[in-house]
Amino acid sequence: MHIQLKGIHKSFGPVSVLKGVDFELLPGEIHALMGENGAGKSTLMKVMTGLHAQDEGEILIDGAKRQFKHPKEAEQEGIAFIHQELNILPEMTVTENLFLGRELTGPFGMVKQQEMTRRAREYLAELNVFMDVDEVARNLSVGQQQMIEIAKALMTDAKVIVMDEPTAALTDREIQALFAVSRALRDQGVSIIYISHRMEEIFDLCDRITVLRDGQSISTRTIQDTSFEETVRDMVGREIGERYPTRTATLGDVVLEVDDLIGNRFHNVSFNVRAGEIVGFSGLMGAGRTEVMRALFGADTHKGGVIKLNGKPIRIKTPADAIKHGIAFLTEDRKGEGLLLDFSLRENLSLPTLDKRAKGSVISKQQEETFAETYLQKLRVKHHSMEQKVKSLSGGNQQKIVLGKWLGVEPDVLILDEPTRGVDVGAKKEIYNIMSDLAESGVAIIMVSSDLPEVLGMSDRIVVMREGVVTGTLTKDEATQEKVMTYATGGQ
Repeated sequence: MHIQLKGIHKSFGPVSVLKGVDFELLPGEIHALMGENGAGKSTLMKVMTGLHAQDEGEILIDGAKRQFKHPKEAEQEGIAFIHQELNILPEMTVTENLFLGRELTGPFGMVKQQEMTRRAREYLAELNVFMDVDEVARNLSVGQQQMIEIAKALMTDAKVIVMDEPTAALTDREIQALFAVSRALRDQGVSIIYISHRMEEIFDLCDRITVLRDGQSISTRTIQDTSFEETVRDMVGREIGERYPTRTATLGDVVLEVDDLIGNRFHNVSFNVRAGEIVGFSGLMGAGRTEVMRALFGADTHKGGVIKLNGKPIRIKTPADAIKHGIAFLTEDRKGEGLLLDFSLRENLSLPTLDKRAKGSVISKQQEETFAETYLQKLRVKHHSMEQKVKSLSGGNQQKIVLGKWLGVEPDVLILDEPTRGVDVGAKKEIYNIMSDLAESGVAIIMVSSDLPEVLGMSDRIVVMREGVVTGTLTKDEATQEKVMTYATGGQ
């Protein structure tokens, strides 16, 4: 399938998102679509698949003008869209989610449950994913839910697949499995539009790159004819410099100490974090990293163990307890747990610290606005008003709002679970610099990340987990990708 988008314009109210974008997808290619958060990548794909109608411009498919009225029409034409925002129904099983809207039925409309269960296992096995297909989706990790979304798209026999940040929650093994399937599909003539902020993936997988910046198409090049530096320059309009800030850690006393912590999916977890230190947590999906952090923050209960803050045991049963002790937690699920999507940017930023902006039970809106404006500027959030709903922002700018609300707490301990997931290369650098500045000011930082170069680039020490236990701890000088993966996979 040959797709051409010509002179696409799209505005939402006073905000112009696409300003005459051109994009071409050739049959049987993997084409990267790149740009900073808010550049217009997802909007362009939503226009192409009928979720939004363009204000100007035209869409050509195999040379003929087309205008899809809704995404189902595009899907029937052979265009599948794996959205960055998960479309999982949490109370349904894996199998029910995979076959939602296309259930297999027999005589008298009876659902062929056994046949669907068998096929669900087969589709997931193609992605080298093995999970209980009778499990309810809400019990799965974000990464497992992402694999269900990918499997759903592969089940449609699509001619074109749009993948919007498909690997953001996946482990290295799952990413390689997805790449193998993507290359096999390309060899069969299927085209893939691949949206990602992970440069290593783009240069490993894709054939061509188109860069958008501020709603305009900047360049289209083959992988062979471009470089990491040139692509970043096209994306941000400037040189970005070194990817990770140069840090010389000056460590203080132990701030947080965890001894033999036990939970539902982890046991006997022990580690500590010093003032001014960034401790990275690495491991494969299901290793228990996120579960440990949720227990530390009081979002989940723990069954045993001791948590000490500045040498004194503390009890944390709820997130309010954690916040009171100066512990903040940026969750990996920003939409489900990190934000109130129908609330404004101002309201979301102020939520954890409303007591500081209130006299008695009356909240000072002026103080809220001053506080919100400080962090909107500091984090360079792309917005047109602090009163706009947070759901109107791009994924990366939403992540900045989550980070900003916790920075306002001025925590002693900051837990970051996948802090740069779905964030562009420029914003990543900004987040890394903020982390570095916070550490320099004495904040103890824990960072959970599935991006191994990020863990190696930002951490002073790395704690590796596997199947709910700590299998190794490495200093920055000791750590290599090979050592971390050896501990993560159970090797010696």
